[in-house]
Amino acid sequence: MFPICKRLVRRDIHQNIKVIQRYTSFMKECQCRPQTDKHFSSYGNGMKEDEFPNEADVVIVGGGAVGSSIAYFLKKRDRSNLKVVVLERDLTYTRASTVLSNGGVRLQFSLPENILMSKFGSEFLQNVKENLTVENESPPEVNFQRHGYLFLATEESAETLINNHTVQRDCGVDIQLFSKKQLEEKFPWINTDGIELGASGGSSEGWFSPWCFLCALKTKAISLGVKYLKGEASAFKLKQDASPNSSEDRKINSVEVLLPNSDQVVPISCNTVVNAAGYNAGYITKLVTNELDDDTNVTPLPVEPRKRFAFSFHCVDGPPQTCPHLVDPSGVYFIPRTQKGMYMGGISPKSKEEEPSIEDLEVDYNWFDEKVWPKLAHRFPAFEALKMKCGWAGYYDFNTLDQNAIIGTHPIFSNLYFANGFSGHGIQQSTATGRAISELILDGTFKTIDLSRFSFNRIVENKPLFEKNIV
Repeated sequence: MFPICKRLVRRDIHQNIKVIQRYTSFMKECQCRPQTDKHFSSYGNGMKEDEFPNEADVVIVGGGAVGSSIAYFLKKRDRSNLKVVVLERDLTYTRASTVLSNGGVRLQFSLPENILMSKFGSEFLQNVKENLTVENESPPEVNFQRHGYLFLATEESAETLINNHTVQRDCGVDIQLFSKKQLEEKFPWINTDGIELGASGGSSEGWFSPWCFLCALKTKAISLGVKYLKGEASAFKLKQDASPNSSEDRKINSVEVLLPNSDQVVPISCNTVVNAAGYNAGYITKLVTNELDDDTNVTPLPVEPRKRFAFSFHCVDGPPQTCPHLVDPSGVYFIPRTQKGMYMGGISPKSKEEEPSIEDLEVDYNWFDEKVWPKLAHRFPAFEALKMKCGWAGYYDFNTLDQNAIIGTHPIFSNLYFANGFSGHGIQQSTATGRAISELILDGTFKTIDLSRFSFNRIVENKPLFEKNIV
């Protein structure tokens, strides 16, 4: 443990540190200069009433990585005829989960669906210039650091790591296992006390700039004809022209959009609605189900915001900047940054009782002092001498049933699609989700990765699909 006086001094210092937003630090790190601003501001702000579209084929609620990926893949498939509108209430993304995330992509999951989705995400990032370059503009740079993840396991958890490894290899993913001796030889700065096994996905895993990725994704989507609108979905209207008890009665007819900084509401008629509203997805779904005027039993979407902290710190003699994203059996993790001696890390709550308040995005530095730093310094002794720089907080779109994505149609509203509940995996699975939702809308079925087990049916039937490798 650390001396009490040391902690008190550090807490006083923390009070004088300015907390910077996650996306700002990524902007500086990547030197990502958003020539995309000209596109982001072309819709919503200052838009005249007669310029606001009154109809669309697809309205996507939520313009983060998931919503933008869906828009991109829809327009990539159908560039001319399909009218796609993305509705985003904050085009600065100040509180958006996408830009406040760590930007990690890993292939080490236990469920084949999660493995294959992140595998596609990794491949997409590796070919991001080919995928997202816009004609007459510079190729995008997302700063994908392909140094891998390294999961450490104790004697008790080693069997789970081995079982996961078998599933991963069956999915065509090359995960390397390290014995305790191999870990000590390759990573001498790790305290392997209590560690029996390690696993790494090598260059297929790593981390990238969420902000630069979102900029590139939106710029490409807009170049394909997607319209981004600044506004908030305030209500949904259902079709009323079908016969009684017909399934046609259970379709959304339009989205009511509350314009920014006003009381004006503008309807957009549409054929399809996609809920990609992140941690606000439960509320959006409730707006739809509230339109029912009968006693239909409706299962709510079990997605709610959960607050997570991340901390940036400096350590003179810390692990090399080319080391992998380390995940300790305790749940604590750290990621090296590109600047020498800089790292970021954190830990998720172990129980609902530990969950921080979601009232705001204020950072609790005691969380680092009491839950993160001691575990970091035990496993990685050099971090005994680290110095805190800043911290930030963001929201998970937390699936309270099983912490896995919900992808597919609503069981009652046949033209309402879900892309929610990723519980921290959204940005790495965003492109696979975009492709999957586009397949459901345009083809009526999954064509690439079968994500049927991630449908809303498991929510209705209360049959959770648990992932064994949660960070």
